[in-house]
Amino acid sequence: MKKILPVCLSLLLPGVLSAQNRFPRPDFTSGYQYPDITYPVPNETLWTTVDILLLVLLMSIVTWAVLKKQTRRPILWVSVISVAYFGFFRSGCVCSIGSIQNIALASVDSTYALPFSVLLFFLLPLLFALLFGRVFCAGVCPFGALQELVNLKNYRLSRSLTTILGMIPWIYLIFALLYAVTRSSFIICRFDPFIGIFRLGGDLGLLLFGGLLLVAAIFTGRPFCRFLCPYGALLSLFSRISIWKIKITPKPCINCDLCRNACPVDAIRPPYENKVKESRPQGVQRIVNYLIILPLLIFAGAFLMRSVSSDLSRAHKDVRLYDLVVRHETNPQESLSLELEAFYGQGGTLEALTATFEQIQTDFRRYATCAGALIGLVIGLTLINLSVKRTRKHYEIDRAACVACARCFSYCPQNIENKKYTDERD
Repeated sequence: MKKILPVCLSLLLPGVLSAQNRFPRPDFTSGYQYPDITYPVPNETLWTTVDILLLVLLMSIVTWAVLKKQTRRPILWVSVISVAYFGFFRSGCVCSIGSIQNIALASVDSTYALPFSVLLFFLLPLLFALLFGRVFCAGVCPFGALQELVNLKNYRLSRSLTTILGMIPWIYLIFALLYAVTRSSFIICRFDPFIGIFRLGGDLGLLLFGGLLLVAAIFTGRPFCRFLCPYGALLSLFSRISIWKIKITPKPCINCDLCRNACPVDAIRPPYENKVKESRPQGVQRIVNYLIILPLLIFAGAFLMRSVSSDLSRAHKDVRLYDLVVRHETNPQESLSLELEAFYGQGGTLEALTATFEQIQTDFRRYATCAGALIGLVIGLTLINLSVKRTRKHYEIDRAACVACARCFSYCPQNIENKKYTDERD
């Protein structure tokens, strides 16, 4: 035993000494300099280039499929590729939806360096929407693609319910902009319901919420895209005035109603020809009433949001810190939290923090007022849109709501006849 102990020590001692030499480094007096150690990192520039090229390629394939070929099969393959690459491989973080916040922050903060790739992911789908409609939503967006792949049934929701739920993306967008420009939080990324699914883990509540959305997507078309997605709200604006428009069939519509039954997002409007029409004075009077109410809604929204701006500002970390510091200054005998220890350890003072707090409150009052006015505008325009009865003799696509899924093409008898004729001719 006496011989074994020295042997063990002789074997362990060099390892212990070398372990101690690794951290912290000894202070040599001989002038020796440690060489710089570099570690290989992934070539993010390469992957970013691949992301952008694939984004453009997939949107181009969808455009070709819906405008030129009027077929759905390529869109299904695009959906699979998008879910596999942008979803699971890139962990759902190559995201046009979240880029809204980066753009908003860069517009008010000159010190924020906006990555060029983020700018492209924000602008390219909007550009395609302006030219060809919402081809990004068809299957290029991994969120929409995932919902599209699980959709089996399409139970139609009432028009009043979809109208009310359809305002949520706009309100979500407004709050996302509010918290981004005030440097408070990126709430789109924070409450992303699908990011946990793509990363195979995360917050349990968000995982459950994402799972519920997927279950709902089995029975009704794309609940997230229609009733939550803030980027979809922007795309609907550009798609409404798209230059090259998607058509159900190049041949005359025979009003068979099959296309509307096939549409999972209720984006095909039936004709009004067989409905009882109100008199023109009644319609004009109703629209005038809404136009009078619109400024009141805008003012009311601005007033209400300004009134609660102080409560909304507590999403900012410095406002929460100010509350902690004031509470501690009032009751100094309470134990310090980690936030307070860090604050006092860095030499922070209540006076400096108060100046920051007041500036944040000023920003929130200003931006919350604008946000409230926009919310009032959204509600007012939704009411006006409901009151406008456009004359339609045939089934037409609602450009703002259509997500270019191409389901309606194969249900149209005119397309089937046209395909048979083309096959026989070939």
